[in-house]
Amino acid sequence: MEGVEFVFRTELDVRITDINYGRHVGNDAMLGLLHEARLRFLANFGFSEEDIGGVGMLMGDAVMQFKAVAFRGDRLIVEMGLKDVERRTYDLMYRVMRQGDGVVVALAKTGMVAFDYAKNRLADLPEIFLGKTGAQKA
Repeated sequence: MEGVEFVFRTELDVRITDINYGRHVGNDAMLGLLHEARLRFLANFGFSEEDIGGVGMLMGDAVMQFKAVAFRGDRLIVEMGLKDVERRTYDLMYRVMRQGDGVVVALAKTGMVAFDYAKNRLADLPEIFLGKTGAQKA
């Protein structure tokens, strides 16, 4: 997470449906929680996945590294910021912590790509998106 400025923070509750057979948050559920956090991140800046300033976006990859476990009923704090911003892509970085003790549960990133759904092709990241999110091109 070196070099990431976290520009957004949200809280999510771990639900029973997020729990796997090991009785903790599973990797598939964590990806769903990150998706919810991403939607909140975008909404905070007046965007959606379909419109980040004239074009949409899609996820090109996802990486999660678990540092601790989270259980049903835990409240998670998710901090987010952009890194490695290029002409058409950026990495959205996540730090997920347990609210009660501040323990880092997971570090994650989703590689995001600007996409023009009307033209069905990659697009340049809109300047308004970069400006509002505080992104700096690499």
